[in-house]
Amino acid sequence: MISASLVKELREATGAGMLDCKKALEANNGNLEASIDWLREKGISKAAKKADRIAAEGLAGISVSGNKAVIVEVNSETDFVAKNEEFKGLVNTILTVIMNNNVKKVEEALELKTEEGKLSDVIIAKTSKIGEKLSLRRFVVLSKEDNETFGSYIHMGGKIAVLTVIEGANEEVAKDVAMHAAAMRPLYVTKEEVPSEELEKEREVLKEQAINEGKPAEIAEKMVAGRIQKYYKEICLEEQPFIKDGDISVATYVKNNGGKIKTMTRYEVGEGMEKREEDFACEVMKQINKN
Repeated sequence: MISASLVKELREATGAGMLDCKKALEANNGNLEASIDWLREKGISKAAKKADRIAAEGLAGISVSGNKAVIVEVNSETDFVAKNEEFKGLVNTILTVIMNNNVKKVEEALELKTEEGKLSDVIIAKTSKIGEKLSLRRFVVLSKEDNETFGSYIHMGGKIAVLTVIEGANEEVAKDVAMHAAAMRPLYVTKEEVPSEELEKEREVLKEQAINEGKPAEIAEKMVAGRIQKYYKEICLEEQPFIKDGDISVATYVKNNGGKIKTMTRYEVGEGMEKREEDFACEVMKQINKN
């Protein structure tokens, strides 16, 4: 006979449903540890069924410690789960374990050990418990010198996260640059970072536009040169008009404060991913029916 207190203990340890806990204990003759493993195995199969779902919501997070910083994006299927304290705890666990180790790729990070086991197993267990596909999409680890400063900014509770490294300026300047990047979506820091093939493609498009406007070829070429500068202002952080003072560029703002931009990483949750095609009312009803 499986006691109610044992079912309760297993439920608290795993977060699984009451009936699942009872089945696990019955299948393992009341052995708590074996039942935890049994539920984990079942959780893996449940999580596997969710593998082909679209998870383009979630949170981006940042952790800074001394001369090291980490920025991550962790995905869920719905915004409801992204606001869940358990999901937020998973994001913090991922930030902590990456901060405390030396890894560069997601595959390496998933092999890291946490207090609850291997990180990949922790994500699988949370997937089973929360009921949605969860995944570590990407991360970057940055380091700085003592004369450099991290600037971090989280927007909309984690929908956008930006991490900058600024040489020679204070934290306020570094954070201003991060806030600017969050709002203005630069793709690169400098003009030199723009890939040559991307630039050439843009030149061709701009030239065709000018010719279609009826301009002679030689005039079109001159127009392209001017429009390319405008293009740089759209996609390059240093070239963009500074959001707090449109009369100067971001590079000038940083320079005026004795600094230079070293690097910038901007994560917007779900960017470039396929989105779920569901309306808000359907999502609400799904959550109500789960509870």
